Amino acid sequence: MTAAARGAVLKPLRHPRLWLGLWIAALVATVVASLLPVFLLPVVPPGGDKVEHLGGYALLAAAAVQLFAGRRALWRAALGLVVLGVALEVAQGLFTATRQMDAADALANSLGVAIGMATVLTPLRDLLLRLQRR
Repeated sequence: MTAAARGAVLKPLRHPRLWLGLWIAALVATVVASLLPVFLLPVVPPGGDKVEHLGGYALLAAAAVQLFAGRRALWRAALGLVVLGVALEVAQGLFTATRQMDAADALANSLGVAIGMATVLTPLRDLLLRLQRR
């Protein structure tokens, strides 16, 4: 019986709490970086921030695929990441003086989540499990 069939939320990794903690740390870093004053951030070429949004959320979602077992857990992770991306854009507009809400950034975040979650359809979906078995 697979971990998903047993109702496990996390895949049977060697150190699941460590990996989950690292993923949560990446989420916290995303929140902090999203709310930092703009003058503390590196300068990127025009449109480069969209690539950062897309890539960052794709990595967060792909990491979720490595961690979570079962469709329900993955759907929750994907929905949570999309909500986080939208909420951070709203927070930038409401609570920061040097940042602004940008619907295109929220869209890039959401597309990144879709790209990262799509790794579940590839052999990469269990890469961390395979590496830990070595």
